Amino acid sequence: MRDTENMAAEAEFDEDEEPAFSDPEDFVDDVSEDELLGDLLKERPQEADGIDSVVVVDNVPQVGPERLEKLKNVIHKIFSKFGKITNEFYPEGDGNTKGYIFLEYSCPAHALEAVKNADGYKLDKQHTFRVNVFTDFDKYMNISDEWETPEKQPFKDFGNLRHWLEDADCRDQYSVIFESGERTGIFANDIKEPIVVEERARWTETYVRWSPRGTYLATFHQRGIALWGGEKFKQIQRFSHQGVQLIDFSPCERYLVTFSPLMDTKDDPQAIIIWDVLTGQKKRGFHCESSAHWPIFKWSHDGKFFARMTQDTLSIYETPSMGLLDKKSLKITGIKDFSWSPGDNIIAFWVPEDKDIPARVTLMQLPSRQEIRVRNLFNVVDCKLHWQKNGDYLCVKVDRTPKGTPGVVTNFEIFRMREKQVPVDVVEMKEGIIAFAWEPNGSKFAVLHGESPRINSSFYHVKNNGKIELIKTFDKQQANSIFWSPQGQFLVLAGLRSMNGALAFVDTSDCTMMNIAEHYMASDVEWDPTGRYVVTSVSWWSHKVDNAFWLWTFQGRLLQKNNKDRFCQLLWRPRPPTLLNVEEIKLIKKDLKKYSKIFEQKDRLSQSKASKELVDRRRTMIEEYHAYRDNAQKIYQEQRLLRLDLRQGVDTDELDSNVEDWEEETIEFFVTEEIIPLGEQA
Repeated sequence: MRDTENMAAEAEFDEDEEPAFSDPEDFVDDVSEDELLGDLLKERPQEADGIDSVVVVDNVPQVGPERLEKLKNVIHKIFSKFGKITNEFYPEGDGNTKGYIFLEYSCPAHALEAVKNADGYKLDKQHTFRVNVFTDFDKYMNISDEWETPEKQPFKDFGNLRHWLEDADCRDQYSVIFESGERTGIFANDIKEPIVVEERARWTETYVRWSPRGTYLATFHQRGIALWGGEKFKQIQRFSHQGVQLIDFSPCERYLVTFSPLMDTKDDPQAIIIWDVLTGQKKRGFHCESSAHWPIFKWSHDGKFFARMTQDTLSIYETPSMGLLDKKSLKITGIKDFSWSPGDNIIAFWVPEDKDIPARVTLMQLPSRQEIRVRNLFNVVDCKLHWQKNGDYLCVKVDRTPKGTPGVVTNFEIFRMREKQVPVDVVEMKEGIIAFAWEPNGSKFAVLHGESPRINSSFYHVKNNGKIELIKTFDKQQANSIFWSPQGQFLVLAGLRSMNGALAFVDTSDCTMMNIAEHYMASDVEWDPTGRYVVTSVSWWSHKVDNAFWLWTFQGRLLQKNNKDRFCQLLWRPRPPTLLNVEEIKLIKKDLKKYSKIFEQKDRLSQSKASKELVDRRRTMIEEYHAYRDNAQKIYQEQRLLRLDLRQGVDTDELDSNVEDWEEETIEFFVTEEIIPLGEQA
């Protein structure tokens, strides 16, 4: 039965007209081949396939047949790092190689990587490689002899990117994310209440970051990163990196590092991208297996170098070329961690014990790669590197298991970086370490040690005589974090999250406890850049109730409680380094009493709202007066020629003009006087 139906259908199809599959005459095909067959088109052969994958290496040693195999092994070891080599050719003449070779990679991307990293590679004292892609020969042969003027690019004026530093009342700014990330605001800090500078809905999709000097605000989006700045927070730059999750700035704000787990491919590294902040151009891409230890790249204090650690290797790159320093990485077997000095181009790294070889901490000067200090350590379980903010000291926290002693003992190895041969002092701690922190601009450090509920806080001073003095120990502290003021001297001992937000405000100059307070379930503590104020907060990201941020003085006096619906994050806007030298700062501190009366008067005026309104009204009036006066003076100067013409060239603008033409004339006035006696008037 079914066969009969099929035959009937075929007969009916044969009787009808053949269907038309061609497009109508007015049809416009608006679907591109890339959209329709993008995946297939990527694999189609290119016109220059094969040639684009070939590199030419010049200045290779000229050797005979007996040394050729060894040379090939060396060359292959160096260049196979950049990709799979499919073909090698060593031209020969008169029994020796000619000093240049051809290497073919499996794809053009690997060839470009070889050119970028191996060009300038120093094989030995006589041979430094010059590497080019084979297709460069055509490019250089076809360069025009006529000069073409580069196209002039329009200048984009973003205004004063540091306008907030000119605030008359020296208010610092901070960013706040609230309503579970739906709204982001920028506020100016004021004792009475925050002043809104800018507020926008859905400004960022996750969180925000300030650049190290406060010039830019970075917002996160699915397609990449946007930078904002200037008085009205205009968009200054965009960086397209799909699925970006993490970022990091260089200390000089010249470069931005972004990470996305979505973009990486075998041939084109896209997981980590380094961008030029000013131009928005991609400088270089890198592969990344894991972002568990972010930042992957660590920057030197001046932004000239950045480094990355992989298994048994420390790779140091230089800017602006983004190439390996001296074209090769450092082979350091077993390297566990490294850190840059915040004040010098010195890198510290540590290596664990290996059989009979002790663990060691090494300080290396760059770019010379000179080891300026090596410290051997025994029975080491773990190490942590802690630099003081100015790079004056390095503390290596060493967890050890001494032979014959149960448990772990911690030593603090203090390196005095500014002294000859970098002497090392040792502080031994018998109890477990919870937190360690250096005083930012001084020679003290604070330690939290012990176990709950008997947690102790100790303060030490690194003296110039080669000794480390214990200043004070506070017993039974509810704290798990240490937060120093950016200016030093003052700190907050905080018991965050599980410790219910206990706060202790300490003055380390005499180790007095200025105040003890609590911000229940506090998750974060943030000092302002001046060290005058500190904010404690409960983030919606970590705790779903009581979300707010509180403002305190450095002495622990509560000034404000700011409740924001589903408050998430507060970040103070950093300040750039001061332009004053040490002597000028000392002079200001010496004469501070001279300015204190002005500050006290301003503080009194700002105490009441009425006084503030009066000051604002007077300021507006004086600004209007100055504007009127400037305009009147401008008109007066424009009419100068007209006045001279009306007065026959006599300049009457000056009081002592045309003195020789003056005529002195004395005029007398007769004054009458009438005397009326008082008696007659009665």
